[in-house]
Amino acid sequence: MPDQKTPVVFIHGLWLHAQSWKDWIDFFREAGYAPIAPSWPGIPDTVAETRAHPEGMAGKGIADVADHYARIIATLPAKPIVIGHSFGGLIAQNLLGRGLAAAAIAIDAAPIKGVLPVPLSALRVAFVALKNPANNKRAVSLTPGEFRYGFANTVSDREATELYERWTIPAPGRPLFQAAFANVNPKAESKVETGNAERGPLLLIAGEKDHTVPPAITRATLKQYRSSKAVTDFKELAGRGHSLTIDSGWRDVASAGLSWLKEHAL
Repeated sequence: MPDQKTPVVFIHGLWLHAQSWKDWIDFFREAGYAPIAPSWPGIPDTVAETRAHPEGMAGKGIADVADHYARIIATLPAKPIVIGHSFGGLIAQNLLGRGLAAAAIAIDAAPIKGVLPVPLSALRVAFVALKNPANNKRAVSLTPGEFRYGFANTVSDREATELYERWTIPAPGRPLFQAAFANVNPKAESKVETGNAERGPLLLIAGEKDHTVPPAITRATLKQYRSSKAVTDFKELAGRGHSLTIDSGWRDVASAGLSWLKEHAL
């Protein structure tokens, strides 16, 4: 019987469709893994459908999303490696802390409970939803200008426009509200079991020029794991913004993640 390929579950964040992981899926399949990229609950299968019908995702929160992926993982033949971007990176840490994943890579991950730095650029991006309390139960879209600032600040105007038109979708506002008020909420859904010493390895990747999740947030996230003896590594990528998983330099990020997995025999 041939060796069973290790599953990899890619988890997108707010405002990007799961299809944006297509190049990563091909890359990891060629490297010998069995990758999948399921959408968040309530999100249709294509970008066009999601833009036309965003109502299914409205009101979905962090726990809804994490439990959705936990159910998907339960159908896999083995514990997967989970790779998440932005709020997908937070979800990846949630799943790893629960012992549901063999390892995790969290790329420009949204802040987990306990992270205190809130850089002004991150507030500016989050304010897209936070400016209206009603957005807690709505799906919220980015304008091209908001996408340019929050995601595509390190690429050309032309590439920013192409990425916006190709991959952006509305996103539920609730996760942003949950993350914003996590540190005053004893039952915050963004809490992660950072002290779990039995979990698999975790790599936190930060983009140096990210406006949405500046490196200060990722470094503060790393500190939340200081009480755990499990492997927690950090890597900052020079000159990269929040679009680092979808822009023309995506392969460098994917290669960094793959090299780290190989270092840990995963």
